[in-house]
Amino acid sequence: MYIDGFVMAVPTANKDKFTAHAEMADNVFIDLGATRVIECWGDDVPDGETTDFRKAVKAKDDEAVVFSWIEWPDKQTRDAAMAKIMSEDFSDERMDQEKNPMPFDGKRLIFGGFAPVAELNGA
Repeated sequence: MYIDGFVMAVPTANKDKFTAHAEMADNVFIDLGATRVIECWGDDVPDGETTDFRKAVKAKDDEAVVFSWIEWPDKQTRDAAMAKIMSEDFSDERMDQEKNPMPFDGKRLIFGGFAPVAELNGA
């Protein structure tokens, strides 16, 4: 398994727009081999003394922190999907900023790829 993780600040007034955007765009990742995409709207995101999620994305008072991840079967599938999305030949209206604009400031989005080192499953 391989995980792409994301943290972003989204205006609270744009929650419905964000959900609609995510439902459309996230299907692109599924079509390219992701096994699951999770979008989480901040519900209990405390302020830290040194650092925290809100500081990391410079969230304003009228913004919520969104924590998301994409699960891939392996890094090879993820790398191939991302290479396809980033290629000049890629065209999918679900990712078209004019047809499905991001309802948040993409410059404050934090993302990265992660190799799992532990996994527990409860009953």
